[in-house]
Amino acid sequence: MEEILGVYARPAGPTRPLVCFDEGGKGLRAAARPPVPTTPGRPAWEDAEYVRRGTANLFLWCAPLLGERGGAVTERRTRVDQAHAVRDLVDIRFPEAAQIAPVLDNFNPHDPAALSAAFPPAETKRLWDKLEIHHTHGSWLNVAEIELSALGRQCLDRRFADQDELAAEVAAWAERRNAAHIRVA
Repeated sequence: MEEILGVYARPAGPTRPLVCFDEGGKGLRAAARPPVPTTPGRPAWEDAEYVRRGTANLFLWCAPLLGERGGAVTERRTRVDQAHAVRDLVDIRFPEAAQIAPVLDNFNPHDPAALSAAFPPAETKRLWDKLEIHHTHGSWLNVAEIELSALGRQCLDRRFADQDELAAEVAAWAERRNAAHIRVA
């Protein structure tokens, strides 16, 4: 626990960002019948019946000291999917960082073997050299859990018919929070 608290106490900066990483699932459900629109004196009405469309996985990252977050919606929650999300974090979001300090829980895709399962040895080493991984022993020590909760309350409390619709909503949510520079400290 002290190690994680020490990581959170480091000064914020883009060259060595603290990035919390977590994942969650969301059931995809389409409306069985079209909703009844709002009319004067009546709220909109949506039938309780729905059609199951499978599930989607959400990898969410947040840099709590920088007030930034983002995510990726995937079909599955595997080591390979998580490795690709980490590579996007290294190459797209924080390419200028000398080293990234991700905070992860002990879920099985969150280990070094995930990178080896997805990429050739040279790419695995390049990514591994940019990461200073810290594992939490409890989800309450991972700030990404707070962001997942905010995401759930602010925009995932409704039906999503497909993965693209969910991904668009998650991206819009992250953009709004990033524009407001909402920090978790």
